[in-house]
Amino acid sequence: MTSNIAPGEAAFLGVVQGLTEFLPISSSGHLVAFQQFLGLRSPELLFDVVVHGGTLLAVLLVYGKDLWRIVKESLLAIPEMARAGSVRTVWRGRPYFRLAVYLTVGTAPAGFAGILFQDSLEQAFGSLFSVGCMLLITGTVLYGTKSWKGPGRDLEELSLRDCLVIGVAQALALMPGISRSGITIATGLFCGLKRDLSARYSFLLSVPAILGANLLQATKAQGTLESINAWPFVLGGLTALATGYVALRLLLRIVHRGQLFHFAYYCWTVGTVLALIAWMGPSIQ
Repeated sequence: MTSNIAPGEAAFLGVVQGLTEFLPISSSGHLVAFQQFLGLRSPELLFDVVVHGGTLLAVLLVYGKDLWRIVKESLLAIPEMARAGSVRTVWRGRPYFRLAVYLTVGTAPAGFAGILFQDSLEQAFGSLFSVGCMLLITGTVLYGTKSWKGPGRDLEELSLRDCLVIGVAQALALMPGISRSGITIATGLFCGLKRDLSARYSFLLSVPAILGANLLQATKAQGTLESINAWPFVLGGLTALATGYVALRLLLRIVHRGQLFHFAYYCWTVGTVLALIAWMGPSIQ
């Protein structure tokens, strides 16, 4: 199998991925639309793996300290529980161990949904009309955050129920056009969490989600490594990393200021345009 992505297209799609992975406007929806408009008729699975890897590195740059503490406290908590004979004591004394459990709970719904509905999701990635409709839903969810009233609960008050509800929201974002960052941050706010915690939990939750999706796509893309030009993939990954880092920092400021709802207008506009193009024009296969 050979890749039909040119270097210029790869750089452009890398920028699209980097911006839309974190800004609440759906990276998957934009990639579906632009790949079809650029004439990339067959799924470029390996390219998707690379650009998602770039945005994953952006998360690691921003939240590396949090992730390190999560790993460290989780490893320390296991022998401590064995020595103390009490899970409750360790649970209370290791907040980042609790966060590791919360992330596991939040990741589970998307993992199960990805396995159970894999075929249906792959069909959705080929439908421009579906992407448009899902963007309209994303916009509506984002606009709902306009009525959020603070101050909200912090990490010490985060519950397993909160994480499960946010995890279900992340599972819905498997549909192209539903923004993962948008719907998970908004759901955190609807659960009564602080703005900063909602964003923080959302992006930490993206790490296992992106890793899992990449592993799944990488297995499908096996056998393509020997027959492709690596340069477009490197270019796409680097542009996704750079733009993703900038977009992530920008969104954190926007969420902190309570301005997440402004993205609703963009999602409504693009969603309407894509749905009309798919409905009025010939089907894009």
